[in-house]
Amino acid sequence: MKTTKIAVIGCTHAGTAAVTQLAQQHPDAEITVYERNDNISFLSCGIALAVGGVVKDAEQLFYATPQQLEGMGVKMRMRHEVLGVDAQAKTLTARSLEGDNIITDTYDKLVMTTGSWPIIPKMNGMDLDNILLCKNYGHAKTIMAKATDAERVTIVGAGYIGIELVEAFEEMGKQVTLIDNMDRILCKYLDQPFTDPLEAELKRRGVELALGRSVEAFEGEDGQVRRVITTNGTLETDLVVLCIGFRPNTELLKGQVEMLPNGAIIVDEYMRTSNPDIFAAGDSCAVHYNPTGAMAYIPLATNAVRMGTLIARNLMQPTIRYMGTQGTSGLKLYDYNLASTGMTVAAAAAAGLDVQELTLRDHDIPEFMPHYEQVLIRLVHETATGRIVGGQILSKADLTQQINTLSVCIQNGMTVAELAFVDFFFQPHYNKPWNLLNQAGLQAMAAMDHRGKVKA
Repeated sequence: MKTTKIAVIGCTHAGTAAVTQLAQQHPDAEITVYERNDNISFLSCGIALAVGGVVKDAEQLFYATPQQLEGMGVKMRMRHEVLGVDAQAKTLTARSLEGDNIITDTYDKLVMTTGSWPIIPKMNGMDLDNILLCKNYGHAKTIMAKATDAERVTIVGAGYIGIELVEAFEEMGKQVTLIDNMDRILCKYLDQPFTDPLEAELKRRGVELALGRSVEAFEGEDGQVRRVITTNGTLETDLVVLCIGFRPNTELLKGQVEMLPNGAIIVDEYMRTSNPDIFAAGDSCAVHYNPTGAMAYIPLATNAVRMGTLIARNLMQPTIRYMGTQGTSGLKLYDYNLASTGMTVAAAAAAGLDVQELTLRDHDIPEFMPHYEQVLIRLVHETATGRIVGGQILSKADLTQQINTLSVCIQNGMTVAELAFVDFFFQPHYNKPWNLLNQAGLQAMAAMDHRGKVKA
């Protein structure tokens, strides 16, 4: 019987998950990994923790090594850049970044886990030193080294990565400025009632919020960046870290498989591309977004490891389908714990959904307990049906697991009325007799009843 040849391009989160499971599920297959870097499985979400000293050594942010995969029988071609893929001939060409020799390989099944790369704007001054990216292990080491002598640090981009770096640099005693072209931080994940207290906390700690403006250029002296030119003034700086988003690395398959306009590869529920012998997972591809039912680009490590694992399960025949994603995520900022899933009110409106929101302010546990914290919860649901499409939570108590529950609700198409009567336990150390999610569902249901009566 012919041995199946599997080529895997890229080995971060989706790639590591796929290769590990492929080696277990298909022990007789010949698996070859092509990876540009000399490492795999780097958790870039931990870079800010390393910068801030919470993680003492960035080496701890790896959860697998090339040697471990080799021990499973996988051929690891590290420091190899794939130059081209011929999907019709089932061949690929790669170049060693150390010996510079070119090799051509064949495959029966191709796994594209090439990930993403930071968006790099084209503007004057981008070639100045101390303008950095934040994605891989090399970036992490550079940021930590450059930060030592920098007094004024500018972060461009107020998403999760940018916010985490702001906190890390501020706690190091740096003068930190945060720039974003939106007028709020974290606007992709949270509505304004949730971002207002976070912005107030950042300002209280001396962070300058330069929101609602865009970077136009950088200026420097002696090859070092010294000024950031924005649409609303010039800011002095010693170090800039760009955190303005990612784009998929999919040029190798351009014109050979179906993609979204941004280049994200479209896959079906079994991780197959439009070419049945090419699979894709992680930041290189689009995901089924359950709140809208459409394909969307949501580069998250959680999506990547699930999809990579499913490739191994579905390589030879479809067996386990991908249930889609809600884009569920969480963040700790100083004393605040926050998380979100699905759509904000603004995102739902932009997608053409007719939604309502229910915002609940309460305490996490009964007030007769010695200590309790205020909690802010929001449900976003369809006006007509009550189907839940989004949720957010903010508290100094860690209640972020509530958002995982809402994620399941969205995935299963549940309504606010169903959420109102879900069976949750009660114990005064942890919650109230009516769980906070029950309460939110009950209040949203009551609001729907009221709107129905008004219409009648």
